[in-house]
Amino acid sequence: MILTTAPIDIVVGVVLYWIGIGLAGLVRPLSLRFISRVLFPLGAMGGLVLMAAALLGIPAAPATRVLPLGLPDLPFHIRLDALSAFFIGLLGVAVVGISLFSTGYFRRGQGTAPGLLCLQYHLFLAAMVTVLLADDAYLFMVAWETMAITSYFLVTSSHKIPEIRSAGFLYLLIAHIGAIAILLCFGVLQGGRGDYTFAAMRESELSAFWSSAAFMLALFGFGAKAGILPLHVWLPEAHPAAPSPISALMSGVMLKTAIYGMLRVTFDLLQTQLWWWGALALALGLLTAVFGVMFAAVQTDMKRLLAYSSIENIGVILAGIGLTIIFHAYGNPHLAALSLVATLYHSLNHACFKSLLFLATGSVLHATHERSLGKLGGLIRNMPWVAVTALIGSLAIAGLPPLNGFVSEWLLLQAFLFSPGLANPYLNMLVPVAAAALVLAAALSGYVMVKFYGVIFLGQYREARLAEARDEGPWARAGLVWLSAACVLLGVLPVGVILLLDHVTLPLVNFAIGTSAARTGWLLIAPVSPERASYGPLLFLLGITGTVLLTFALVRRLYHGRVRRGDAWDCGFPAQNARMQDTAEGFGQPIKQIFEPFFRIRRHLPSPFDAQPFYSATSEDRLWYWLYLPVARLNERLAAWIGILQHGRIYLYLLYSFVTLLALLMFVR
Repeated sequence: MILTTAPIDIVVGVVLYWIGIGLAGLVRPLSLRFISRVLFPLGAMGGLVLMAAALLGIPAAPATRVLPLGLPDLPFHIRLDALSAFFIGLLGVAVVGISLFSTGYFRRGQGTAPGLLCLQYHLFLAAMVTVLLADDAYLFMVAWETMAITSYFLVTSSHKIPEIRSAGFLYLLIAHIGAIAILLCFGVLQGGRGDYTFAAMRESELSAFWSSAAFMLALFGFGAKAGILPLHVWLPEAHPAAPSPISALMSGVMLKTAIYGMLRVTFDLLQTQLWWWGALALALGLLTAVFGVMFAAVQTDMKRLLAYSSIENIGVILAGIGLTIIFHAYGNPHLAALSLVATLYHSLNHACFKSLLFLATGSVLHATHERSLGKLGGLIRNMPWVAVTALIGSLAIAGLPPLNGFVSEWLLLQAFLFSPGLANPYLNMLVPVAAAALVLAAALSGYVMVKFYGVIFLGQYREARLAEARDEGPWARAGLVWLSAACVLLGVLPVGVILLLDHVTLPLVNFAIGTSAARTGWLLIAPVSPERASYGPLLFLLGITGTVLLTFALVRRLYHGRVRRGDAWDCGFPAQNARMQDTAEGFGQPIKQIFEPFFRIRRHLPSPFDAQPFYSATSEDRLWYWLYLPVARLNERLAAWIGILQHGRIYLYLLYSFVTLLALLMFVR
């Protein structure tokens, strides 16, 4: 039945299906068993159908529909093309794992009632798909705001906690500021025609000034949702506040809707691209990447660490978009297609490994009731399923071969290294520096993941109660294994993905690299030519596996199968305990020392006369104190001045109205 139905109709059917599942949660809103064991698995099936529809829709011709919804003479328009189908497939892959995990995650008494949570969750999914389908500004903004509102309620599920309410308010505030910029962007794109369909915007011929205005508004509006510098402050607050499956959805999927919006406006709705747009996006992306990974390295809360890591990965993706704009503006379609493929591939990869890591932290949080890295450790003994899948996610996000994170970062680095001399001398200086910044961010990301995984799962228990932690149940394991398998398959079989991405890059930058990348077969990737660079992920995996097996066989043969165990060298001090292990603060100390000017560090130094001396240091974001707090104080002062007008006397309010009317009449001709 799916094969004979148009992919766009399948996607619309999934949207209605998820809305129906959400409403079904209100039938028995307090029945946790019904919602977790029936509705969430049914929601996961919707993700599988979306994946199938995306695989059919990416190579197909664009399809459009006009829905019998909206306002009179202003109906909703939807369109499924290769770009939207790719991001819908990305959403489907992540939703399958997250929904399966959610089946075994949610507990009774955790804030919002289960039925209402189910409704908010599935409306959130439906809104994100609708954003990707929208073919007019009206439907796009309705879906965008629905996505923001439902995600706000999901973030504030435990709304009785003041800190969570504050985090939710900050998220909603920045989301609405970004939405205003997006609405203004669409206003510029329609070019005064009064037609807000994307089809009309594609035909608008804007000047360089108005095209630049539309791009800047899109960069600001979508950047607020993506969490780029300096609009990132909501992200490290909202992710720790939200339940772990919601954090996975927001980081893995919702941030990509902003990336989709940037690509849609820049390469589809705008008819021209200017080189300085790319230089700005490239610089901003790399600053965001380095900033995010620096702050991730010094975090002691495991969810805040992953939140800052999301900022770093969004920065890498934005840098890829900037590089694509530069190459496309200077007429180099081959490298533009290469950097765009790397950008899209990294978006897909990030959806998989970041969702996986947030779900793994949710498992740790449920098993230990602890988020602080300083109180965790040794959980690999009691939680082997979570530990193994988290290891796959950690290696993938660190960009180590043969997993998926390495492929996209390697492709993006090739685009940097293969860039010829550009016509602009300043760009010729910027590109090598940008490549070095990308390598720095990738190296620090590996450092962060060593800290994340080592402190949580390795070593000894830092608290005695950690010995009571237990592994996840079968539903949660299925979700973790699904996303782990995606990380592995996307890493070892990338040629098929690149060939599929040809259908996305060809209409956007008028070039495709799939043929050249696969010229040596599906075992090797050669993005430019085999003589210059190639990578064989499957061969790499076979080489690693063969080396491990050979070493194991030789050891068993040399030692005749005997196992000898002994204590590790203790430096001459035999009284070892958990306090002698490296701590999360210790791991982050070198980064804090090297990049100290970028942090606002507050230290508490003990006095020699303290009965119980202790030392503490917190690393805060300077941008919060330089930018956001002054704006907040100014807003409070303006509100106080305006509040002077509110006397509570009716005759004064009538006087205000009369004066306003007189002022308006002065401008009437």
